[in-house]
Amino acid sequence: MTRPNFRCGVTYDFRNPPGSGLTDTAVYRGILEQAVLVDQWGFDHIWLTEHHFVDDGYLPSPMVAAAAIAARTRHIRISTDILILPFHHPLRLAEDWAVLDVLSGGRMELGVGMGYAAHEFRGFGIDRKQRRSRTLEGVEVLRRAWSGERFTHRGTHWTFEDVQVWPRPVQPGGPPLWMAAMTAAGARRAGRLGLHLLPQGERHAVLDPWREAMTAHGRDPDQYRVGIIRGVLVTDDPERDWLPLRAAERYKAGRYAEWIGGSGDSYTFMSTEGDVISQRWLIGDTATVTAALRQFVLDYGLTDVAVIGNCPGVPVDRLNASLERLAREVLPVLRAAIDGL
Repeated sequence: MTRPNFRCGVTYDFRNPPGSGLTDTAVYRGILEQAVLVDQWGFDHIWLTEHHFVDDGYLPSPMVAAAAIAARTRHIRISTDILILPFHHPLRLAEDWAVLDVLSGGRMELGVGMGYAAHEFRGFGIDRKQRRSRTLEGVEVLRRAWSGERFTHRGTHWTFEDVQVWPRPVQPGGPPLWMAAMTAAGARRAGRLGLHLLPQGERHAVLDPWREAMTAHGRDPDQYRVGIIRGVLVTDDPERDWLPLRAAERYKAGRYAEWIGGSGDSYTFMSTEGDVISQRWLIGDTATVTAALRQFVLDYGLTDVAVIGNCPGVPVDRLNASLERLAREVLPVLRAAIDGL
């Protein structure tokens, strides 16, 4: 069997910090317009993220955004990195994502995670200690619901009697499922369940345990997908074009540090030390970005990279030129080099 082909996409969080001078309507419109362009330019997928109760409007409803994008595009696949599964009723999610798969002509995927930000669990009135069990049970329900069979489920959090989900997804077995991992336990969990991986952190903590768990359960990890979000800026004048984005990235880093600090957990994905899978921006001309992105993908055995499409407080179209150059000048060379190995 051959390895999965390399794919590159664009990710959106729809954030608009207070005082940016931009309206939420302008940000949403800009993202939808850009989504049409990245579809036309030949990107492989769009990934949407999810957070709640954030004053910058961090996307709380990736499902609604996915529907809007699906209606405006024709070829590009649509997924999440991530949808926070403990906050969703899994049977309703299965129905809604099945509808999206039908509406999009079979272009949906779904990346899930268990969440970490304490303020979100408080807001929804969900015990944060339940996040693991809710996530595992949610994955089980999704798979059974998309099997096409009638089923009964009696779990810790949900009970469903003699149900069958319609419409059936276009894709047999339902949209491909991914799971995020920021710890070795999370990576082993994804491997045990046979899910595609969205790793953040050090290689030994989030890649190696997943591969080991995959192998231990009779699966070939090289037949599955591994993907990550990383900013990429293709430019001949880095100093000019990076300046307006730098403040936005510092803002994002500060918010993530705040949430992680308040969670009581310890994560390494924001570190610059050790063998952390870097999510720092790649910046440079076509040759520089092509070489760096190729090395990054090969170093960690990645199959998917999603670059950043919108930065908080920056007009969305500011990244259009870079995205077009990435699609036209970098990706053809990159795909040929990686898929030819």
